[in-house]
Amino acid sequence: MAEKCNGKCNDCIQPNDPRFKELKAYIDSVRDQEGINIMVLQEAQRLFGYVPLEVQKWISLELDNVSVGELYGISTFYSQFNLTKQGKHRISVCLGTACYVKGAQAIVEALQQHLDVEVGGISEDGMFTLDATRCLGCCSLAPVMMIDDDVYAKLYDTKQIPEILDKYYLESELDEEMDEAIESEVDA
Repeated sequence: MAEKCNGKCNDCIQPNDPRFKELKAYIDSVRDQEGINIMVLQEAQRLFGYVPLEVQKWISLELDNVSVGELYGISTFYSQFNLTKQGKHRISVCLGTACYVKGAQAIVEALQQHLDVEVGGISEDGMFTLDATRCLGCCSLAPVMMIDDDVYAKLYDTKQIPEILDKYYLESELDEEMDEAIESEVDA
């Protein structure tokens, strides 16, 4: 029998999570529109970072005549939705034919080694999710990797990867410093 979450982990969403209030306000603002299921799932993903089953159940209770099965069907059909927790940044390595023949597998292996993560997993520090995709639509730039919306083309030399990843670590540090500065201003 599976253990019930005790609420002390960082991997579950509690019923009293304040993001549910934000999501309810959003639902109330679009409730009378046609076809709001995708819009509500998109907003839930924006708020939570992913759309786990407990969030889908909550949405189903908030929306009239929408089953969890219907929401689950939408969230598994469209690749924009994540059902599991994701890293802060999403790395997608194209393994389509053009990228694969030009060395994309070496990129995946270098990322796995550098981040100590398998494809589909999250780095231990929570910074990156590593995904392998079939095509990013950049065949003439093969081999290609994307981090969020940034495209890294013609990655023949995997020695570039640590430098590329460092950019995201630096941005994260700067974001944290900015948040701390704002927080200290508010407290003053």
